[in-house]
Amino acid sequence: MTSRIAQWTLDVQDVAVMARFWAGALGYRVEAGDDGSAKLYPPEDAPPGAQTVWLQASAGPKSGKNRNHPDLVSAAGDPAGEVERLLGLGARRADVGQTGEEGFTVLADPEGNEFCVLHGPPS
Repeated sequence: MTSRIAQWTLDVQDVAVMARFWAGALGYRVEAGDDGSAKLYPPEDAPPGAQTVWLQASAGPKSGKNRNHPDLVSAAGDPAGEVERLLGLGARRADVGQTGEEGFTVLADPEGNEFCVLHGPPS
């Protein structure tokens, strides 16, 4: 018996801002929770088992580098174009010590949570 990742949970300060960003980034739909949280659901054409995202309201700002993060790939096969699209949604470039030789671009969401856009398939 094994486990699989079913959901990515992210503690956030501004649920509405983060829901707009991550829904736009991933093409997901948002359902606001009665408890101030938000759940993001994959689009209808997502493969079976596509994970959901839960944005959980938290009291404090992020501090330090994330110990884990999502790696995104461009559905259109255009990583540079995807980076620009995400920057337009509110992401910013982030420096976590990369050398420039990596096969990914590091970005941060509006609250500073790092994530990567892979330049190709995961290796």
